[in-house]
Amino acid sequence: MKLKESYFFTLREDVRDEDSVSGNLLVKAGYIKKTSAGVYIMLPLGYKVHKNIEKIVRKYMNEAGAQELKMPALIASEYYEDSGRLKGFGPSIFKLKDRNNKDFVLGPTHEELFAYAAKSMIRSYKNMPFNLYQFQEKYRDEPRARFGLIRVKEFVMKDAYSFDKDEAGLDVSYKKMYDAYVKSFDEMGIRYRIVKADTGIMGGLLSEEFQAITPVGEDSIVYCGTCSYSTNLEVAETISTLDQTNEETKEKVLVETPHCSSIEEVCEFLHKDQAHSLKALLLNADGEAMICFIRGDRELNETKLQKLLGASEIGFADDKLLEGSGCVPGFTGPFDLHVKVIIDREVLKMKNFVCGANKEGYHYDNVNLEDIKYDICADIVNVMEGDLCPVCKQPLQFTKGIEVGNTFKLGTKYSKAMGLQYADENNRLQDVWMGSYGLGIGRTMAAIVEQNHDDKGIIWPMNIAPFKVTVLIMSTKDEAQCTIANEIYEKLNAMGIETMLDDRDERPGIKFNDAELIGIPYRITVGKKAGEGIVEVKARTGEVEEVKLKDLCSKIEEYTK
Repeated sequence: MKLKESYFFTLREDVRDEDSVSGNLLVKAGYIKKTSAGVYIMLPLGYKVHKNIEKIVRKYMNEAGAQELKMPALIASEYYEDSGRLKGFGPSIFKLKDRNNKDFVLGPTHEELFAYAAKSMIRSYKNMPFNLYQFQEKYRDEPRARFGLIRVKEFVMKDAYSFDKDEAGLDVSYKKMYDAYVKSFDEMGIRYRIVKADTGIMGGLLSEEFQAITPVGEDSIVYCGTCSYSTNLEVAETISTLDQTNEETKEKVLVETPHCSSIEEVCEFLHKDQAHSLKALLLNADGEAMICFIRGDRELNETKLQKLLGASEIGFADDKLLEGSGCVPGFTGPFDLHVKVIIDREVLKMKNFVCGANKEGYHYDNVNLEDIKYDICADIVNVMEGDLCPVCKQPLQFTKGIEVGNTFKLGTKYSKAMGLQYADENNRLQDVWMGSYGLGIGRTMAAIVEQNHDDKGIIWPMNIAPFKVTVLIMSTKDEAQCTIANEIYEKLNAMGIETMLDDRDERPGIKFNDAELIGIPYRITVGKKAGEGIVEVKARTGEVEEVKLKDLCSKIEEYTK
C-alpha cells in the first residue's frame, strides 16, 4: 500500500469519547471509526488486522476438523421461541418485522440455526461426530456500549458447534476446540487465563472463558497463586475467613440508631466493623418480592442468586411489591417477615452482629443465628480478595480480564428444544449432544492493543500487524530517495513481506510519529545516505541501525520470519 494514493489518516489528539486505551489508539491510528455508540467502521488498516486474526483462528479450526459455513444474521424469531431464549435475551435482542408482519431478530448467537442445520444431516449415530463453524456478525443491544471494541452492539464472532451422540463424544470434541483456542491465542501472543464461568443465557453443563489479562478488563478474575484454581467472579465460590466459634454469645439488645439508614452509617454510629453487621437487600425476582441478608461489607452476586432461584431478572423491589412484608426500608431485619428470606451461607458463622429491627430508627445489636428466621441459606455473595481458595484454602487474588473466547458444553439443551435426535445402535431415538465455542475477533483485536502499546502508539505482534514493514521517504523531492524506496517496496512485497510505503508529501516528523502510532513492526527510513547505499532500519521498540542496501532484503526477511 502506497499511502499517497490510499485511504489513510491519523489523529493528532486523543479521542474524547473513547474510555479505553485500545479504543483511543485504534481510532487515533485510523483502524476504526465510530458511527454511533457501540457501532464501528472497520477501516482498511483495521480490516487487515481483523482478517489476520481470522486467518490464525481459521487455521486451527480447520486443523481440528471443523467445517466453515455462513449463517444468516437475519433470523425468524420462531427459532428463538422454540428454544425458549427469546424471552431470556430480553431487551438485548434486536427485533424487527418484515413487510408481511413476520417477526425477525438480528442474531445475537446461532445455536438454534446450527441445530436446525444439523437436523438435515443427522439420522443415525453413524452421522456423528462433526463440527461446523463460521465468522459472522452478531447483534446485541448493549445497555452501555463502552471500551471501544470490547463492549459493542455489532461484532464479528467465530462461533463453532459440535455434534456428538453422547457425553463422552462431547468431551472429545470439546477438548479439540479447547486446544484450538489455546493454540490460536498462543500464536497471537496474548497473555490469558482460562477460567470457569457462568453458563448464563447459553445454559448447559460447563462454561470456560479465555480471559486476556488487562487493567481495563470488564471481568474480575479470581485465582489462587498457590494452586491452579481460576474462575470468573460471577461463579467464584465464597469460602469465608470468619472463625468466631470461640466468641461468647451475647444477648440481643435493641438500640436506637437515629438517622442511620445505611449499614455504613449504622456501623459508624455503633462503632462496629461492617463485617459484624447484616445488610438487607429488598429485591424483585421476576415479580416476586424477597429479602436477602448478607454480611455488611459484602456485595450480592446476582448471578448466583439468579441461578439459585431460576430467575431471569433481579432488581430492587418497590414499595408496592413489599406491601405487607413487614420490612422497614433502611431498618429491615430478619424477624417476623412475611416474604421469602434468603441468607448468605457466611451468616451461619457470624456471631453478635448488628442488623435492622424492622422499626424506624432502631437496630438490634448482638444478634445471633438462633434469633433469626430464614427460608433459604446459600452462597449468594461475591468473593473478596483474601478469601480462601476452595481447593487449597490459600488466599485468593484478583485481576482484570477481557473475555476473548468461551467454550460451552451445551449437553442436550438445544437438541431437546429443536427436536434434534438420532437413532442409536438399538434403533432408539436419542438427543444429540452439542458444544458451542465462541471467539470475538474485535475483542481479541482490542485485547492485543491493550497488552501491546506504549506512549507512542500500538505495538502489533508480527503475525497480527496490517503490514510487517513500512518504508519512509524522507524527501519526496529527492528523486534518488523515491526510486530506492519504491525498489525496496516492490522487492519486499515480491518476497511475500507485506510492506507499506509512506510516499506522502509530509514532514519526516509526521511520518515517524504515524509509523509508531500505527505500530508496524519494522520501519525502513530512506534518507540522505540512500545515495551512498545506506538506509536505516528500526524495530518498533528497538534502536536504529544503518544497513547497506545490498543486505537489506535478507535482513528484513530474517527479522520478519
